[in-house]
Amino acid sequence: MNQNVGSLDRTIRIVAGLALIAAAATGAIGVWGWIGVVPLLTGTLGRCPPYALLGLNTCSVKKAD
Repeated sequence: MNQNVGSLDRTIRIVAGLALIAAAATGAIGVWGWIGVVPLLTGTLGRCPPYALLGLNTCSVKKAD
């Protein structure tokens, strides 16, 4: 599986995911905060299935020809 999420995008996803999970765990927001697992996983893995479907790629690594 090729990565399609760049480093800045990954950092934003991980931070946002952790913030949402922390807010849900402390009760600051409702159960919907657990949706933070999705950006956390996509940021950690460096792969976003919707990006692949749409042909988007924010990763700066070039594919070998």
